[in-house]
Amino acid sequence: MVSPVLLLLSLVPQGGPKGSPKEADSYEIVTLAVPDEIVLEVGGMALLPDERLLVCTRRGEAWIVGNAHDPGGAATFTLFAEGLQEPLGLLLHDGWIYVGQRGEVSRMRDVDGDDRMDELETVCELWDISGNYHEYLFGPRLGSDGNLWITTNKPFGAEPFGRVDWRGFAHRITPAGELLPTACGLRSPAGVEVSPWGDVFYTDNQGEWCGASKLSHLEPGDFHGHPWGTFSCKRPEWPYAHPGDPPNGMLMPKVPEVMPSFKLPAVWFPYDKMGKSPAGMVWDATGGAFGPFAGQLFVSDQHHASVMRVSLERVRERWQGACYPFREGFQCGVIRLAWGADHSLFAGMTNRGWGGRGNSTYGLQRLRWTGEVPFEIYEMRALPHGFELVFTRPADPETARLASSYRMESYTYELHEAYGSDEMDRAEPTIRSARPSADGRTVTLVVDGLRAGYVHELHLEGLRSAEGEPLLHDEAYYTLVEIPEQ
Repeated sequence: MVSPVLLLLSLVPQGGPKGSPKEADSYEIVTLAVPDEIVLEVGGMALLPDERLLVCTRRGEAWIVGNAHDPGGAATFTLFAEGLQEPLGLLLHDGWIYVGQRGEVSRMRDVDGDDRMDELETVCELWDISGNYHEYLFGPRLGSDGNLWITTNKPFGAEPFGRVDWRGFAHRITPAGELLPTACGLRSPAGVEVSPWGDVFYTDNQGEWCGASKLSHLEPGDFHGHPWGTFSCKRPEWPYAHPGDPPNGMLMPKVPEVMPSFKLPAVWFPYDKMGKSPAGMVWDATGGAFGPFAGQLFVSDQHHASVMRVSLERVRERWQGACYPFREGFQCGVIRLAWGADHSLFAGMTNRGWGGRGNSTYGLQRLRWTGEVPFEIYEMRALPHGFELVFTRPADPETARLASSYRMESYTYELHEAYGSDEMDRAEPTIRSARPSADGRTVTLVVDGLRAGYVHELHLEGLRSAEGEPLLHDEAYYTLVEIPEQ
């Protein structure tokens, strides 16, 4: 029986780029021209029912972008709203446009059809802001139970205005506007998204108590590592056990032994190798219209001006998986992603004064699949004694069966107060054998030295496609939270 993944890949047009492969061969970046008088520091995006794009900016404006799918980037901009407070997320629901502002989640709409906001209502404002510049709010996103999800940034640096509750949390907001604090220990949770199957994930940025940037699964009562906001867990609104104080200087895989509520991430993004500041994300629900990665997750990175790719699987009741490079070269740090009506991917950007790659300080671009299938690792999956690799196109059987075509190392991070963490407790697992499938799409690696709770970094410099090409990206980073049972 053919697996759904391989069936999907078999339906995608075959043939790879000629010569040395480049990202642009398969995924073209189209720049939308923004008028000089508009400072489009994108904080949120949503596709309207009429296929126009709604974009909000950190300066408090919301713009309707017409002709957003024009191949030449000849977009039009209509001011829909202004005076919002640093909005960093948009959501269309029930005829309203929900917006996450710094001090509240609101909803707005155009009643008379003139492309201007007529009504603005507060949905929930049951948290405080002290005035610290880093007290951002991200979201909202609609959960499968009808509640909205938001994440709140902890303050950074000095706190001259005092401390307020519920910073560094994931919250749910009921349809009645009740705030339900749900998970704590978040640092700078710049992206929150509901998966197609209903689970909720967020991205966080490396820093103190956060050894590297990460993608984490959110569940009620979780503690994600940062102790700053846990004083709010003494309030009656927090219905779970207080997480306690985290150990300062313990390897991450050991922490759950002393802190049962501590949640290891589903995926670590190794610092600089896979960006530095992950933000918004979207699942590929295009059914192959965006290329061979249907069902996977695309994650933006603010510093690297890039989009990364993630595959996830559930092992022993825990989400885990691998991250892979996907597309660099955007004009600015990518903060938000949104699907277009033509299955292209919009990238909303701003540097906001932080350092980042690119030649602009803000902008809006669109990523479209050219129809060329790159030779890539489609997925890296965990096995009891190694990993299974699935490719977008058949691999050359001779290079695929050579153990020397593959190189692996493993490491973890330390939970501590200092900013970030080195790659700790490094080792080099031994690749005993590589067994390609008859069709060349899959290779099974038998590996000695797997370690639960560790990143397993894989390089495939020696592998070639059936046509003799190298992989477009010859690296993958698998976070092995749990080793599968036999």
